[in-house]
Amino acid sequence: MRVAKVIGNIWSTRKEEKLSGFKLLIVQPINVLDGSLDKAPIVAADTIGAGVGETVIVVGGSSARSAAGDMSVPVDATVVGIVDDQEIDPDVLQ
Repeated sequence: MRVAKVIGNIWSTRKEEKLSGFKLLIVQPINVLDGSLDKAPIVAADTIGAGVGETVIVVGGSSARSAAGDMSVPVDATVVGIVDDQEIDPDVLQ
C-alpha cells in the first residue's frame, strides 16, 4: 500500500470494456514521514469516491484488481481508502 494525494481526474470515452464505470484519478505518491513527493504521478481506479486534494491509500498489482472487484479488470492501482489523519511516533524513527 502507498499513500498518495489526488491531484486530478482522467476521462476516457474509449477504453477497455471492463473499465466502464470506474472513475479514474491521477494520484501523486507521497512520503508519509515528511509529505514530500515520492515518484511520478500514476493513474488509479477509484472505488470509494475520493476527490482532488484528498490524501488516499492506494494498492497495486493483484491487490488493485481484487479491490476493483474482478481479477480480470486491467488496473495497476486502485484507491481503497481516504486518509483522515496520521500519527507517527518519532521515537520509533531514531
